[in-house]
Amino acid sequence: DVQLVESGGGSVQTGGPLRLACVVYGLSVSSYCMGWFRQAPGKEREGVATVDNGGRSTYADSVKGRFTISKENAKNTLYLQMNELKAEDTAIYYCEARSFCYGVNWYGNYKGQGTQVTVS
Repeated sequence: DVQLVESGGGSVQTGGPLRLACVVYGLSVSSYCMGWFRQAPGKEREGVATVDNGGRSTYADSVKGRFTISKENAKNTLYLQMNELKAEDTAIYYCEARSFCYGVNWYGNYKGQGTQVTVS
């Protein structure tokens, strides 16, 4: 079975950093499109950062220059380094995977349970 397990969320002050991790079981992050998505209360789901099968990263305009997505193949783990956090970054962050993808707004075939990020 495929399982995606996020961690690293929490409460942080405005301007601070936070790093999210997504450990993946049952598929290889090196072969799949991987991405971070978020949903805030009352708002639509938003693609934050994705990395495709070829290693190309794409970011939402709202996080460019502040967030960095990366994969560690040896640990089969996806990361999201978030710097200069703002209140509007507050949301539940989800890790998702799919075989093929384009851009930053797609829906994964597999999804984690989410981790809450609160910036105040």
